[in-house]
Amino acid sequence: MSDTSRTEKHLYFMGICGTAMGSVAAAFRDAGYRVTGSDSAVYEPMKSFLEDRGIGILDGYRAENLPDDVDLFVIGNAQSRGNPEVEEVLRRKRHYVSLPELLRDQILRGKRNFVVSGTHGKTTTASLLTWILESSGCNPNFVIGGLPGNLRQGARFTSSDLTVLEGDEYDSAFFDKRSKFIHYLPEVAIVNNMEFDHADIFENLAAVKKTFGHMIRLVPENGLALINGDDQNCLDVFAAEGHSPMKRVGFGEECEARISEVDYRPDSSLFTLEGERYEIPLNGEFNVRNAAMAVTAARFAGVTPDEVREALASFSGVRRRQEVRGVTARHITIVDDFGHHPTAIREALAGMRRRFAGARLWAIFEPRSNTTRRNVFQEALPEALGHADGVCLSAVARADSLAESERLDTDLLMTTLRAKNIPAFYEPDADAIVARLEVEARDGDVIIVFSNGGFGGIHDKLLEKL
Repeated sequence: MSDTSRTEKHLYFMGICGTAMGSVAAAFRDAGYRVTGSDSAVYEPMKSFLEDRGIGILDGYRAENLPDDVDLFVIGNAQSRGNPEVEEVLRRKRHYVSLPELLRDQILRGKRNFVVSGTHGKTTTASLLTWILESSGCNPNFVIGGLPGNLRQGARFTSSDLTVLEGDEYDSAFFDKRSKFIHYLPEVAIVNNMEFDHADIFENLAAVKKTFGHMIRLVPENGLALINGDDQNCLDVFAAEGHSPMKRVGFGEECEARISEVDYRPDSSLFTLEGERYEIPLNGEFNVRNAAMAVTAARFAGVTPDEVREALASFSGVRRRQEVRGVTARHITIVDDFGHHPTAIREALAGMRRRFAGARLWAIFEPRSNTTRRNVFQEALPEALGHADGVCLSAVARADSLAESERLDTDLLMTTLRAKNIPAFYEPDADAIVARLEVEARDGDVIIVFSNGGFGGIHDKLLEKL
């Protein structure tokens, strides 16, 4: 598409404050498109991010919001039938697409697309890979479901033939139930790991493996599949569906890109990969695995080991991934983490334990995702949260939309934790949790908040009250 036609194109994003939707909307505006949009749930950091780029947000979904001059409506996957704007677009037979379709048709065709997938670590791995390519002068396109500190935005479109995408297995839209990453035309597919998640759209682990298989099936013969060599689910899927070259990345002796000589430090980790020594300013095994995937992909793109080392040394992390939000006057550290799957919670707590050795760790958890609201992880959640020294649990989000037989049993979760001699408190909302911690927290504690939403501004409230 020419620059002239871009300036004439008006895109309307329905659900513009979603992390991916907002980042892509801003990138299209930077590329010369006219961008408007609406949402009903606005929280930081996306609200300020969009406002800083001059993108106005219509509050709430109403049929009268829709401008007559829109060329393309981009409908986020959180929207469904019954949404007044969705109904108006359908009634008027306007041109609409999902976000993945928009990216495929406007950005990805003809590009060397590096798709980062997996149940865990997608955002960090994609951010690391993008920063390595950026630092080495490749000027990549990227779409990441978070806000990387170095890049200061979640998406950007350039003239480069390299594109990094966070490849989500969640569905594309109410009218397209295929996983997002099916649209991303991968030359390189990174599969970090594979576990059951998204219980609202996947019936079981077999269904998750099936959709990953569909993505791996798309990697061409001149591409590469980077597979977690220590994850049997990943290996099974590639064995069934892979047609491209494959490299296993992991700690196992059979891995072609083997991670070895790991040295975990409070604020960094060192490791050896394919004969080269690297250091990242992140801690924990998961982050070493994320970095190993990013490094291997960058080497496939032509980046040298010295360029990789220079980039890793200056990597500043991702917002809402073990992000320290501040320290109170009582020397209590408040940490924000997007983790909502039990594995992610467990690994984040392990990383915090190394980083803040000797401190008491509090885990504050909001059951908000479509999986953790359900009792799918009734046993796994207390095991994961049990790695903290104290736990506060909030009410299940949108509990009324679930049958009681499907819903996470918060009483049972509390009972299970207390049986492990872990102080555990159920509180209905953020304000009640803050009040509880005013009493329970001690000077020098570390409080890590696990939520994939705004959680009632709990981080700022904790910093103020404690």
